[in-house]
Amino acid sequence: MPELPEVEVSRLGILPWLVGQTVTRVVVRHRQLRWPVPEALCLLEGCPITQVTRRAKYLLLHSTLGTAILHLGMSGRLRILPVGTPPVLHDHVDIELANGQLLRLHDPRRFGAVLWTEGDALAHPLLASLGPEPLTDAFNPDYLWQRSRRRHSAVKPWLMDNHMVVGVGNIYANEALFATRIDPRRAASSLSEAECAALVAAIKTVLQRAIAQGGTTLRDFTRADGKPGYFVQELAVYGRAGEGCVVCGHPLESLRQAQRTTFFCPYCQH
Repeated sequence: MPELPEVEVSRLGILPWLVGQTVTRVVVRHRQLRWPVPEALCLLEGCPITQVTRRAKYLLLHSTLGTAILHLGMSGRLRILPVGTPPVLHDHVDIELANGQLLRLHDPRRFGAVLWTEGDALAHPLLASLGPEPLTDAFNPDYLWQRSRRRHSAVKPWLMDNHMVVGVGNIYANEALFATRIDPRRAASSLSEAECAALVAAIKTVLQRAIAQGGTTLRDFTRADGKPGYFVQELAVYGRAGEGCVVCGHPLESLRQAQRTTFFCPYCQH
C-alpha cells in the first residue's frame, strides 16, 4: 500500500501539471471504487485547479468550486498522460486539462477513492478527526510524550493510529523504532521523554529521506512519472526477517501486531 512518502511524491509529481490548469473534462469509467465516485465530480469541468495538497494519505485537488479528494488505496497510482491516451484495464478516472494532459487513476483492486466536497475540505468526515502531520511542528516530543501517558497498547501499532499522528505506516514505523532501538512490543506508556524526542526525530528523518528518494517501491507503487522510488534499498529491518541485523549481525525477527507484520532486532531493540 502506498504510504505517506509515496503519496507526497505523487503530489509533487502531479502538482506542476495541474496547478493553474482548467479542467476540460472528467471521465469516470468505473464508479464503484472504495466508495462510489460521485456525479458531482463533474463540477470540476470548467474550473481551474488552484492547489494540490495532501492530508495524511489523501490528495486534495482544490478548485474554485470545491475539492476532489483522492486516495490511492492498496494499489492505486496516478499518471500524467497526453489527452487521448487509450485507457487500459483498471484505468478508472481521468481528469483532462486545458494543457492537453490528463491525470489518470489506475487502481486494480479498486480500494482507492475519488470524492468531491465543497467548502472546507479539511472538515470532510474522512479528514476532520485525523491527528497532526508528522512533518509539521505540531508533531513534537512533548505531544508524543503527553499522548503516550496511560496508553498501554504496543508502541508500534499505536504509532500507526491516524488519530494520534497521520501517515506513519507499517514500513516507516518499523524503521523509526529500529533507528531509536525501541522494542515495538513495549507499551507506549513505557516511553521516556528522551525516547519520545528520539522517536519524533527518527520518524521525521525516515519520512523525509523516503520522500527525497521517491518513496519506497514495493509491488504496486511507481511515481507519477512512472519511475520507481529507491528508499527500499535503505530499509534496515522491514521485510528482512531472518537476515542479519545491520548493527549487531544477529537474525532479525518478525511478528504480527494489529494484523500487520512487525520486523525488529531482539538484540538491539529494548
